[in-house]
Amino acid sequence: MTQTFDIAVIGATGTVGETLVQILEEQDFPVGSLHLLASSESAGHSVPFRGKNVRVREVDEFDFSKVQLVFFAAGPAVTLSFAPRATAAGCTLIDLSGALPADQAPQVVPEANAQILDGLKKPYQVSSPSPSATALAVVLAPLRGLLDIQRVNVTANLAVSAQGREAVSELARQTAELLNVRPLEPKFFDRQMAFNLLAQVGKPDAQGHTALEKRLVHELRAVLEMPLLKISVTCVQAPVFFGDSLTVSLQLGAAVDLAAVNRALDSAPGVELVEEGDYPTAVGDAVGQDVVYVGRVRAGVDDPAELNMWLASDNVRKGAALNAVQLAQLLIKGLV
Repeated sequence: MTQTFDIAVIGATGTVGETLVQILEEQDFPVGSLHLLASSESAGHSVPFRGKNVRVREVDEFDFSKVQLVFFAAGPAVTLSFAPRATAAGCTLIDLSGALPADQAPQVVPEANAQILDGLKKPYQVSSPSPSATALAVVLAPLRGLLDIQRVNVTANLAVSAQGREAVSELARQTAELLNVRPLEPKFFDRQMAFNLLAQVGKPDAQGHTALEKRLVHELRAVLEMPLLKISVTCVQAPVFFGDSLTVSLQLGAAVDLAAVNRALDSAPGVELVEEGDYPTAVGDAVGQDVVYVGRVRAGVDDPAELNMWLASDNVRKGAALNAVQLAQLLIKGLV
């Protein structure tokens, strides 16, 4: 008989939390009892799992000794509040908020640095990086041994779902108002989001960098195990509900061998290389899929040591929920 594990999902009514529960079912994860937890505002809702509707309860009242594994799919404040209780109860935890320090819960993407899990001690604590960092790590990991990567330049066009259901609803509302020629009053965003691009996601610091941009830099360095890698990031808010699109430019130490790069990407786990002459899109290709799509692989216009690529990935599914479930699949081997 296959051993099962009692699991809690915190943030179960959010976009990532609901997708995480869906993937646990799709992957036939050995779930014993599933406990869905959220704030008092969301308690009482139900989420479908294996033909039943599982009621969501308040996280404040939960006894973590009832479970062996906890997914933190809510915000950083929730993780910081309840992670100590979970670890004190002996739970393995996987955090998707980025709240925990790297020496406590290392950032892991299975396709890039799964070996880090071998050195962890119980109760396991692991972080699943931001969706953009996850997508980049999946694509850059198979190129580490092939290329002398000196700098990474990224423009990440992010879907509004990264900011939760309220942002998704706001984009839908703004779109409807504009299409019906009604006056637009921004609420969640500080200006028009529909049919527009916003040059930053979050508030910048004194140097002009947002928290998400700095998080992406730190996470990508950690996952690729390249702490001195120079990374330049601009996060742009795109008028897209789901699916991130990234332009990536690598500065290399020598001229790029495009044939070798394409072979490495074509055989890499978690990557779908789109044939030359075509390109992927978030809406048409990536949404709902379990891979990062890569297209427009090319050298620089006048610099043979430059490699340019276009990435499309489902930020909620591949970039967040699936990565967390893949980590759980690896960690439960040590819980048996």
